[in-house]
Amino acid sequence: MSETKKEHTIEEKQYLVRFNADTKSHLTVLDSDICLTKCPDKVCTIFCPAEVYKWENIRMHVGYEGCHECGSCRIGCPHQNIKWEYPKGGHGIIFRLG
Repeated sequence: MSETKKEHTIEEKQYLVRFNADTKSHLTVLDSDICLTKCPDKVCTIFCPAEVYKWENIRMHVGYEGCHECGSCRIGCPHQNIKWEYPKGGHGIIFRLG
């Protein structure tokens, strides 16, 4: 009998990672006015696979603690308004094999 491998959703795969979050964010929205006035679609809230960016009323909330460190925000923001750095040593995402 052949065994078929179950495909997992992105949400299920996200449960396979752990995070050691620093107290200081490694992600910075450089100018919140750009988000408010020049980015009606708030595309970072769409393309970030970890859903780190959330638009709340008149500002962008950055939940850096769950960042997957993929770097999509540093290249995907049409206004180059997100500064992305690696978390300082010993912090950030921890991938679990399995």
